[in-house]
Amino acid sequence: MTVDLNKMGQAAREASRQLALLGEQKKNQVLETVAQELLAKADEIIAANKVDLENATNMPEKFIDRLKIDNDRIAAMAEGVRQVAQLADPIGKIDAGWVNYAGLQIEKKRVPLGVVGMIFEARPNVTVDASALCFKSGNAVILRGGKEALQTNIKITKVIRQALEQEGINPDAVQVITETSHELANEFMQLTDYLDVLIPRGSARLIQTVLNTAKVPVIETGAGICHVYVDKFADKKMAVEITTNAKVQRPSVCNAIENLVIHQDVAQEYLPAIADELQKYNVELRGDEKVCEILGDKATLATAEDWDTEYNDYIIAIKIVSSIDEAIDFINEHNTKHSEAIITENYTRSQKFLNEIDAACVYVNASTRFTDGFEFGFGAEIGISTQKLHARGPMGLEALTSTKYVIRGNGQIRK
Repeated sequence: MTVDLNKMGQAAREASRQLALLGEQKKNQVLETVAQELLAKADEIIAANKVDLENATNMPEKFIDRLKIDNDRIAAMAEGVRQVAQLADPIGKIDAGWVNYAGLQIEKKRVPLGVVGMIFEARPNVTVDASALCFKSGNAVILRGGKEALQTNIKITKVIRQALEQEGINPDAVQVITETSHELANEFMQLTDYLDVLIPRGSARLIQTVLNTAKVPVIETGAGICHVYVDKFADKKMAVEITTNAKVQRPSVCNAIENLVIHQDVAQEYLPAIADELQKYNVELRGDEKVCEILGDKATLATAEDWDTEYNDYIIAIKIVSSIDEAIDFINEHNTKHSEAIITENYTRSQKFLNEIDAACVYVNASTRFTDGFEFGFGAEIGISTQKLHARGPMGLEALTSTKYVIRGNGQIRK
């Protein structure tokens, strides 16, 4: 084993101490240098990515889409870094302050987590997003990407580290694990002496593996079995446009929908229009018996597994329900607590959906594709948390901080 995780952990811990003391102006200057270097080294990054793409034989198209880097995606990465630089620094922020009965001045302030571990699959942009967010929030980061994107991740990390060195920052603030064996990954997940938190991003299988293996505290970022519910008071045009956007705009990502739920009162009229629009993009339609009766040979009969499958592909499962309560129960049973949407012109029913759906993000009359740190104004995101402890939803800067109580006295002793 050529990678020494303990040495990497020690180096990250040391770098994190420097980061915790950096001022906001210096952090922003460093991030601007990172953005410039990404753009300046775009050709080198694309060349490294080409090696990964050439090695990605027999991979589904959806994974190739996630893996591929081009000038537009590098420009988007650099813009994400610049957005992070423009965000307010959470470190040192006072959440609350008061004076107690003994005259002690007590403040609750934001501090970095320390060292963040990232485990992710074939999305090299995570390397940039995680590095920028961790740096701005005063955290060191150790990255462990998938073998499919190894050369791209190594090159991007090298570019970031060079930018840090140019600015007089310890480059070990950002490190990448260059070996992708399962044994080393397991060791990484148990690096409790150095990692303060572990954040997995990827498939449900990856996330479950991390949850089952890790001894380091984990922030669960969820797989995305997301739904659109077309209510009986939905606008037809809106139902067609939102359902289509949420499915096909980028089907390989976690905020794309996998299931469509539609009220029986509008199914006969709305479903053919929705199906026609989806089939322009060659979306495979799977539905319950009532759906198949309405759509005929446009749809195949769904199995029980379809309701619980994250396709990340041009496939959608469709369910007809008799009431909004049935829709809510169905969604809460089959979702992954990620993003859910209702299309309705009825305010009372929209409020019911918002209040009763258990998910990190719940929408009224909008596509689930907006569940994204960039879209929410967080700049880049480090993940979308589907758990309820510490952080939930798109995780920006504040999700990468903890709190410290600072108490000032003038000689008080407890009696």
